[in-house]
Amino acid sequence: MNLRLLPCGGRSRVHLVAKWSRKVSIIYEIDYANKTYIIQKKENNMKNDNKTKFTFPVGYHKFHKDQLFNFQLNRWHSLGYTRFEDMKEAGQKINTFEDWKREMLKLAEEAVSEERFMNAAFYYRAAEFYTSPEDPDEEILYDKFIDLFYKIFQNEGIERFKIPYNEAFLPAMKIAPTREKKGTIVMHGGFDSFIEEFYSWMRYFSDHGYEVFAFEGPGQGAARKKYGLALNHEWEKPTKAILDYFKLDNVTLLGISMGGWLCFRAAAFEPRIERVIASGIAYDYLQFPNKIGQLLMKLFFKHLRNFTNKVTTKKMKKDEMHAWTIGNMMYIADKKTPMDAFDVVEQLNEKNLHSDLVKQDVLILTGREDHFIPFKMHDMQVKALTNARSVTARIFTKEEQAHNHCQIGNIGLALDVMVKWNEQKS
Repeated sequence: MNLRLLPCGGRSRVHLVAKWSRKVSIIYEIDYANKTYIIQKKENNMKNDNKTKFTFPVGYHKFHKDQLFNFQLNRWHSLGYTRFEDMKEAGQKINTFEDWKREMLKLAEEAVSEERFMNAAFYYRAAEFYTSPEDPDEEILYDKFIDLFYKIFQNEGIERFKIPYNEAFLPAMKIAPTREKKGTIVMHGGFDSFIEEFYSWMRYFSDHGYEVFAFEGPGQGAARKKYGLALNHEWEKPTKAILDYFKLDNVTLLGISMGGWLCFRAAAFEPRIERVIASGIAYDYLQFPNKIGQLLMKLFFKHLRNFTNKVTTKKMKKDEMHAWTIGNMMYIADKKTPMDAFDVVEQLNEKNLHSDLVKQDVLILTGREDHFIPFKMHDMQVKALTNARSVTARIFTKEEQAHNHCQIGNIGLALDVMVKWNEQKS
């Protein structure tokens, strides 16, 4: 891949410049801090073997004292997209969400100036992550990430689709296997993920002989931002749309993070799924707290709704973490009040999951010290899969550096476990 960066006159918007020739496959402009750069990407008879080779660094690092920021800094590094030294430096300068946004944008600007475009793309994504949905910069940052991502990897065989769904669309990506096809993997993320984040995973599966499809369902990525589809727990419906559109059967369905709940819901009602992999097990969001906490939740969420709405809204004005967490949930659920948004998330419970209807081979991957999901969810989910053809439960430890949420810290190990299990069960 040959990328060349050229400075040019100032522009105010990111846009595609439609100049094509036999030598230059694409020219596009990026504006940052009142500077505009033109990136020329030359084909030079590129072959498929020039696709990006991702490495997955091992180690869950202490980039920041606050797990809120530390996990996200580890996340982009562990996925193979950012530099260790950048995450370490940023972690020393961040105390607030405003700091986070400033430092990630600074890293993006530096990466562009040094022609490290993959780094730049994911620094834009990182900046977007903690930006409030009400901030006009949020969608601008999303668009910068998406535009740069697909321009960087445009010659790597990524196929993009818009799947008709409920008078809107589900975004999807497909990449072909780089060797003799072994099978098909369909994958999706969770609460607020984008499919582009999992490109390094898709490439790993492709290099091991799998045709890979990734899609965004209601509440996720462009399905929410561009097509207005709000989160809905009936995940079998978007999954069916994907399987129908591509005429797929005998697939492995991989759900990541909250996707670990959603993939079991889909498998319970979709027989074309033969194998299920869940990286992150929520099982029942209502049972995250202890018994006393559950009773308090029921009291405040069901019987004191108006009071809880007022208190929550007031706290959102004083606490930026609370504002981002609740505001993001309201946006993804497309609700105007905190309690209405909670109602949507509460649907991700044991009863609606229908674990007893899951009859496929199942692989569960759980971090022993997952800071998002209580470990008790792992055992509850395993015990509930009473009719599965087989259940393999893999717990990752601190010694393996894969002990956190979705094995951030040792993604390579998790992917190796998935591929070997899939080969055994196919």
